[in-house]
Amino acid sequence: MLTLTENANTIAATIVAQQSTTSDAGLRIHSSGTETEPRFAVTVASTPEPGDSIIGDEDIRVFLEKAAAEALDDKVLDASVDEQGAVSFSLMPQPA
Repeated sequence: MLTLTENANTIAATIVAQQSTTSDAGLRIHSSGTETEPRFAVTVASTPEPGDSIIGDEDIRVFLEKAAAEALDDKVLDASVDEQGAVSFSLMPQPA
């Protein structure tokens, strides 16, 4: 199952809080690439879509579209904010 670093958890919770006022809101990750060139999009969603997997804790909920959940099953999501305030997410393999 996809896990989040502490940075990703904090940044994602901040983004969701800034962009949504509903308590059920979360960060939604869905695939936007191809099988040979996988890409993922991240948006704020007020509720999960039918078929989404839900991970997270009391700070942040993450909704994973089915294809994204399968592709990211063995990954760790990290996040950072640059000097201009732009957020970037990165994926790493989970430690063995």
